[in-house]
Amino acid sequence: MFFLIGVPVDKKDNKSIRNKKPWPTKDAMQQVYEKKLWGSGTADFYSGEGSHKPEIVKPYIDTLIAFLTSFENPISVCDLGCGDFNVGKELVRYTKNYIAVDIVPELMERNREKYIVTNLEFQCLDIAKDTLPKTDCAILRQVLQHISNDEVKQVAAKLVNYKYVIVTEHLPNKDFTPNVDIISGQGTRLKKQSGINLLLAPFNLKVVEQRELLKVVDEHGIIVTVLYKMY
Repeated sequence: MFFLIGVPVDKKDNKSIRNKKPWPTKDAMQQVYEKKLWGSGTADFYSGEGSHKPEIVKPYIDTLIAFLTSFENPISVCDLGCGDFNVGKELVRYTKNYIAVDIVPELMERNREKYIVTNLEFQCLDIAKDTLPKTDCAILRQVLQHISNDEVKQVAAKLVNYKYVIVTEHLPNKDFTPNVDIISGQGTRLKKQSGINLLLAPFNLKVVEQRELLKVVDEHGIIVTVLYKMY
């Protein structure tokens, strides 16, 4: 006999719970914002502490600005999973053009109305299923940690089209088993003592170079930002 929130259920029922068909990712992410599952903040849309906590956000912005300004001529950037754009808005001015992508239509419409810059464009796309914009660099900041392995694999297959890919992921602060599968949505692999490593199975991303740009420790683990050169 097993128990779930104080209610006894048998093994058959427990199995059916585990095998429950997940929501489509778009629906899951819409619910995150509608029900403010990442916190309320003071805005209509809020992408959580990872997009607003100064001790997390400022080092990241400084690191990305240093990277973007290291080029003689500004490069183009695609922000895959831009969220409420509290972070991305600080990077636009350092790019040739900046395409911000997210899956939630209402969020993207709000971003279009709030952030109007000549070299900035918002596109509502499912980064796993849809064709992604072609730019010099792709940014994925704490995005892959929220989606299933199947979707991560679909995204990883498209990253070879970029010259540079900058990935930020929240990882456990001790030894862990990488790439444990989850259902796409609010949560991350931290609850399963896991985190994303694109270079390992089942993703096996092939890169020319990799370089750790930033590591920020918080109460939940380590937020690591890595630069991959793809070709």
